[in-house]
Amino acid sequence: MRQGFNSSFDQLAKHLEKVRNEFIYNSITINFKKMKTKIFLNLPVKDLQKSIDFFTQLGFSFNPQFTDENATCMIISEDIFVMLLVEKFFKTFTKKEIADTSRTTEVIIALSAESREKVDELVDKAFVAGATESNFTTDQGFMYGRSFQDVDGHLWEVMWMDPSAVNQG
Repeated sequence: MRQGFNSSFDQLAKHLEKVRNEFIYNSITINFKKMKTKIFLNLPVKDLQKSIDFFTQLGFSFNPQFTDENATCMIISEDIFVMLLVEKFFKTFTKKEIADTSRTTEVIIALSAESREKVDELVDKAFVAGATESNFTTDQGFMYGRSFQDVDGHLWEVMWMDPSAVNQG
């Protein structure tokens, strides 16, 4: 009986994820029609599937409308997306060389989290998924952050700031 429950629960979880994604995709389409400002960050990746697997383990989802063998659209929020582009495809968008992330930093992507615990949760998931440490943990009491390098060497920072400290200005 327990196994049947787990199977039913898994099916429900998959269905809810599908409904959530459909809601997000419909929301994206509606918001595009309103011409709301969106952010699309384009990152070159060596192995698209490896990157998708990595970010899936962190809890991110992807828009299948903008996914093929060259790229995928990772959903950060309703207005923020990361386009993961296979390096060869990425090169079609620029005349410059792609940064060698083992030697240089092209960008640090910073995401906010709801709490210190959520910072730790996301960064710990990243390490389990294959990320490496990028910098030391910062803890200033009212602000807390940790960072990691993803499987392609891109730098990510996850931070939390106490809302009362922000409101004090």
